[in-house]
Amino acid sequence: MAQLDRFLALLVSRKAAALLLAEGQVATVSTGEATRAITSQALSGAQIVAVAREIAPADALREIDGGGNARFDYSSADGSFDVSLERCGGMVSLRIEPKGPAALARMECLLRTLVSQKASDLHLRVGSPPMLRRSGEIENIAGEAPLSETDIASMLNAVMHERNRTEFAAINDTDFAYEIAGVGRYRGNAFRERKGTAAVFRAIPATVVTVEDMGLSPEVQKLCYLTKGLVLVTGPTGSGKSTTLCALIDLINRTRSDHIITIEDPIEFVHESKKCLITQRHVGVHTGSFKQALRAALREDPDIVLVGELRDLETVSMAIETAETGHLVFGTVHTSSAVSTVDRVIDQFPPDRQTQIRVMLSESLKGVISQVLCKKIGGGRVAAREIMLGAPAVSNLIREGKTFQLASVLQTSRKLGMVTLNDALMELVESNQVEPKEAYMKATDKAGILNLLKTRGKDVSFATALQA
Repeated sequence: MAQLDRFLALLVSRKAAALLLAEGQVATVSTGEATRAITSQALSGAQIVAVAREIAPADALREIDGGGNARFDYSSADGSFDVSLERCGGMVSLRIEPKGPAALARMECLLRTLVSQKASDLHLRVGSPPMLRRSGEIENIAGEAPLSETDIASMLNAVMHERNRTEFAAINDTDFAYEIAGVGRYRGNAFRERKGTAAVFRAIPATVVTVEDMGLSPEVQKLCYLTKGLVLVTGPTGSGKSTTLCALIDLINRTRSDHIITIEDPIEFVHESKKCLITQRHVGVHTGSFKQALRAALREDPDIVLVGELRDLETVSMAIETAETGHLVFGTVHTSSAVSTVDRVIDQFPPDRQTQIRVMLSESLKGVISQVLCKKIGGGRVAAREIMLGAPAVSNLIREGKTFQLASVLQTSRKLGMVTLNDALMELVESNQVEPKEAYMKATDKAGILNLLKTRGKDVSFATALQA
């Protein structure tokens, strides 16, 4: 047990607002109205630093050992605390404040409800009760009162790290992850909008999903056995890209003996090493940026690299080069189809580099999985996936700049495992998982899906009303 824990027990039992350890003074707790001593002897600077070092995470420890100030979070059996070590005028002080227990309990209660209700997202807004997205629909949580600015701010402060609180105060946005042991992990985003502070939490399943759970085709699974190349998972926000990537990484982890590096913001699914060695890095915590981590990854002996998001030109360029130099690279792009993904990647580059990038991409791109989530009949959601594989015909069209012909290749290459989005949607309709109207709404080629539905004898009367 850390030396500090006995002080924290007193802090909690006395319902104090803060514990203060200051050089040359006795340890005290503040109740807001008075300060009470809890030791009889004054503390030395070395004693205070020793207490802080015992509980500090690696990044804060470097600041402390470097003679600087440090702020970090600490959790014990008595709860969660904000810790601040400061050096001023050659004197050291350590201040510990409990995270609001009521706010933390309320936040965790809402996050547990998110899981128990089998919802995907929790929304917090000033003036509205907490809301869930379940089966694609937004709905209020029964019995919850509207939230105030103070409610939301307190709950967020209780679950955000100090780095995120600082970032949020500076730029009004921050991404973070939070975990409730035995319940699940959550990806959080805090931001400010017209009415004040707001937040969205996405539930991440507590257990790693498998390719079998996801129903990924054998052709897609074969991408996991490649030794080099680029595999992209695309789709709009909330379409399950991270879950698909999780399943692919898990398959590699179970069947290969390699080193996997994941670069994410934040870390979502936690992978324990099975046959593979897994290194997971959180952008902003373990590394400065995606491109910085990707550059460093080449010196970290990786076999497989997962880039959570290909956000900018430099990251995209480095991902392609990494794939070309004998590594298997997985990444995500926010595009609506496999064909548009190729155009999006190429268009990120200036015109004088696009010919070179087409050649590089034609050789390195091994697969694009573009997916969209559809409402299932009876509740829940299911993914429709458009799949484009790096066959010679695909490579040639990318190299020659004829990406407009890729859709035709997808239609004529079903034997190779390629699938158009319309065909994927029709499979869901014919297996009675998705209503024809839902398939039509999710399709990018609406005229094409309408013709398919008519050909298969499906009722398309909804289309007339929607078009009107």
